[in-house]
Amino acid sequence: MVSRIIPVEQFDLIIFGGTGDLARRKILPGLFKRFADGQVPDGSRIIGAARTEMDQAAFVDFAKSAVEDALGDAVSADELRGFLASLDYVTIDALGETGWPELAQKMRDTAVRAFYFSVGPSLFDDLAMRLHKHKLVNPETRIVVEKPFGHDLETARALNKVLSAHFDESQIYRIDHYLGKETVQNLMAVRFGNMLFEPLWNSQYIDHVQITVAEQVGVGGRGGYYDNSGAMRDMVQNHLMQLLCLTAMEPPAKFDPDAVRDEKLKVIRALEPVESHHIVRGQYSETQDEQGFRDDVENPKSWTESFIAMKCHVQNWRWANTPFYLRTGKRLQARDSEIIVVFKDTPHSIFGAEAGGARNELRIQLQPDEGITLKVTIKEPGPGGMRLMDVPLDMSFAETLGDHADTPDAYERLIMDVIRGNQTLFMRDDEVEAAWAWTDPIIQGWEAVNDVPKPYDSYSQGPTDAALLMQRDGREWREIGA
Repeated sequence: MVSRIIPVEQFDLIIFGGTGDLARRKILPGLFKRFADGQVPDGSRIIGAARTEMDQAAFVDFAKSAVEDALGDAVSADELRGFLASLDYVTIDALGETGWPELAQKMRDTAVRAFYFSVGPSLFDDLAMRLHKHKLVNPETRIVVEKPFGHDLETARALNKVLSAHFDESQIYRIDHYLGKETVQNLMAVRFGNMLFEPLWNSQYIDHVQITVAEQVGVGGRGGYYDNSGAMRDMVQNHLMQLLCLTAMEPPAKFDPDAVRDEKLKVIRALEPVESHHIVRGQYSETQDEQGFRDDVENPKSWTESFIAMKCHVQNWRWANTPFYLRTGKRLQARDSEIIVVFKDTPHSIFGAEAGGARNELRIQLQPDEGITLKVTIKEPGPGGMRLMDVPLDMSFAETLGDHADTPDAYERLIMDVIRGNQTLFMRDDEVEAAWAWTDPIIQGWEAVNDVPKPYDSYSQGPTDAALLMQRDGREWREIGA
């Protein structure tokens, strides 16, 4: 299968924080891959902007190293040479005037202008103010901002106020890389492009939904940040919330940015408050060779969660009484992100108890191997009566799509959407605030009672209480990494 590459318009992309970790790991390698595939038109430019003192040649060396480290043998020398020729650099001070006149001189009126704020939110106001002061903003200007989109509802509103004071909402792209994953978008295609699923996509036929984002690594060098945020703020409020919205939302009238985001907003507003006994928080313990969570965050009295599981309800006609179980955590058994849609049992089995029971499941695997699997019931082969067994109808991208399985990284896709001016996969201001309005009372609830996270073994399935959360309802989690 041959992938269709649709070039974007000529653009100038300015990466504030251009020498930072995100630029090195994701942005620059992703842009190179789009360049190598012919999606970046001739004349487009990528300009690093940071306080680090370096010239263009030094930034080119930095970008070359970033691309080679990320892609290894996949890098063509000729393609890399062409990509590096599109790079430039400006030493700039977000809090002062250094570098701004030089950046203004590099701008062209004929190209789309995108400013990637790969910096902390505390600098957004200063950057936005100086972009206007130096007349760098035009009707084709877009800005990209990374999470966290605030620490709570109050700070999220303040951040949105800062951005809206300088830019129209149509110019603001709040990036959540989970929405750029191929399988996440395939979730919409499966739901709304197939008559098979949408008539069954409701509480009459679906028993429950599980959404899991498990990581095998600990907090690493992010200890200070993570101890101040925890799994609820770092993962549930944004990544898992977006997956829940795409799973539960009504069909939009059309595949249009605001139509899609309107339906996601309705899901968030339909979420019921989560009761305390429907929440499990945990912290990973030390191993023989590795530190535990409290050592990693350098806080021996930390009550911050590295794991959280919860039972949620979307109270509308489609989903009444169908629970959504969410879980995410660090230092778990495997790196595994998936959505499991578990259908109800058949209302009556004609085969009898000796045949065994079975249940259909739709598994949308997001990482590490993207794909979709539908578990169906068949007869177990062999003589001796009717015995039922489950088998997967498997669509692994790598096996099914061949060469096309080398799908773009989420950042590649999302940055190209920014250049196109397509906001479908980006969060809107009211969506961010609605998510925090649901999240804040949950956090305040456990803080009010001084809830202490449950310890769990590193590289396990998480706290035993998370399994009990499901078992009380006669259900069980799919094993992480299975």
